[in-house]
Amino acid sequence: MEIFVILGLLFIFTIFLFIIYRMSTKHIKFTTRVFTALIIGVVFGSVIQLVWGSDSSITRTFIDWANIVGSGYVRFLQMLIMPLIFVSIVGAFTKIEETGKLGKISVAVLATLLGTTAIAAFVGWASVLLFNLDGAQFTEGVAESAQILALADRQSQVEGLTIPGQILSFIPTNIFEDFAGLRSTSTIATVIVSSFTGVAYMGIKRKEPEYAASFKHGLDTLHAIVMRIVTLVLRLTPYGILALSIRMMATSSFQAIVNLGVFVLASYSALIVVLLVHSAILLTQKVNPLTFFKKSFPALSFAFSSRSSAGTLPLNIKTQTEALGVDSASANFSASFGVSIGQNGCAGVYPAMLATIIAPSVGIDVTSIGFLLSLVLVVTISSFGVAGVGGGATFAALIVLSTLNLPVAIVGLVISVEPIIDMMRTMVNVNGSMLAGVVSSNVINEFDGQVFTDTEATVEREAL
Repeated sequence: MEIFVILGLLFIFTIFLFIIYRMSTKHIKFTTRVFTALIIGVVFGSVIQLVWGSDSSITRTFIDWANIVGSGYVRFLQMLIMPLIFVSIVGAFTKIEETGKLGKISVAVLATLLGTTAIAAFVGWASVLLFNLDGAQFTEGVAESAQILALADRQSQVEGLTIPGQILSFIPTNIFEDFAGLRSTSTIATVIVSSFTGVAYMGIKRKEPEYAASFKHGLDTLHAIVMRIVTLVLRLTPYGILALSIRMMATSSFQAIVNLGVFVLASYSALIVVLLVHSAILLTQKVNPLTFFKKSFPALSFAFSSRSSAGTLPLNIKTQTEALGVDSASANFSASFGVSIGQNGCAGVYPAMLATIIAPSVGIDVTSIGFLLSLVLVVTISSFGVAGVGGGATFAALIVLSTLNLPVAIVGLVISVEPIIDMMRTMVNVNGSMLAGVVSSNVINEFDGQVFTDTEATVEREAL
C-alpha cells in the first residue's frame, strides 16, 4: 500500500515540476517562478508532515526521490564554487584599471563583513538576555544524544586551536587539495590563492604587458564559459527551490519547534534585527532597502531553502551586477569573500547566542562588559574561514565555545531545530555579502543607480 502512496506523491511532485516548466515556456518572470515554487513546496511539504509525519517510511522514501531534484541542484551549484571563486576574484583584478581602487574595495568589503558580524554578535548576546534563555531549558532526546556524541569528533578538530593557529590553517599548502574542497578552510584558502594570482597579474601587467594581455584573454574566455555554465544551472533554480522547500517542511519536527520555540523565536528575532541593521546601512548609502530586498529575492529565497551560502554564490554575483547595479569587481570580491568571511548569521548571531546561553553554567556573568567584549572579539575573528555550506555554523560555534573554554554540549541540544534556524541564518549571510558589495561599489563611485532603480534590470535578463 505504501508504494502506491509514494508513487502518488511522486506523481503530484512531477505535476508541480511541469507547472514550473510551463511557466518558463510562457516567459513568466524568474522571480515569480521562484516565489511560486517556494509557496507550493511549503504547502505540499506541510501536508506531508501533517498526514504522515517527518519520520515515516513514506515521507523518507518520497524525500529520497525528490532529493534528486533538490540536492542535485545544490550539488551542481557546489560544483561551481571553487572555479567561480577563482575566476571571479582574479577577474576582478583584471577589471580594475586604477590600482588604488583595489585597496578601497578590499577594505570596504572586509570592513562591512566584519563590522556587521561584530554587530550580529552583539545582537545575539542581547537576544539571549531579552528572551531570558537558559541552558537548562533544553532537553536531551535521542537525536540530541547522537549529535552530542558526533560533536566529540568535530571538537577534536578545533581542540587546542588558538586564533593564530586558526589563521595559519587558512594558508594553503596544496592548492589542488583546496580546489577540491578537501579541508574545512578550503574556501578561504582558494580566496587567498586567487588573490595572490590577481596581485601577480597586476605586477606582470606593469612589467610585461604582453603576457598580462594573454593571461587576461585566457581568463576572460574561462570566465565566460564558467558564467555560461552558471546561467544553465541557475535556470534550474525554481525546480530546486520547489524540492528543497518540500523537504524543509516535510522533515522538520513541528514538536521540536514547539519544545524549543523560545530559542527559535529568539534566533529569528535576532536575525531580523540584523537585517534591519543592514537596512540602516543601506540608507546611509542612499539605497532604498525595500527595492534592495525585492531585487535580491531570488538569491535570498534560494539561500533560505538550500541553507548554503556557497551554493548561492553564482546567483549572488548575478544579482549584484545585473539587478542591484554593483560593479563587477565589488560584486565578485564581496560574494566570494562572503562565502568564508564574516557570515552574520552562521558565524555572528548563532555562536554568540550559544556562548551567552551556556556561560552562566560555568559561573560567568554574561552581563559584564568584559564578557561582552571578549565574545564580540572572538566571534568576529573566528568568522574567518567558516565554510558557507551546511554545518558551517556548527563549526563556528565549536571554535567560539572552545576559545572561550565553554562546554559544547549545547550545540547538540538544539539539533532538532537546527534546520529551521539555519535557513534564516543562511539568508542573512548572503544578504550581508550583497550589502558589502553595495557599500564597496559606493566607496569607489561605481554604483549604478539607474540599474538599481530600473524595474526591468533583474536576473531574468539572461533568460533564466
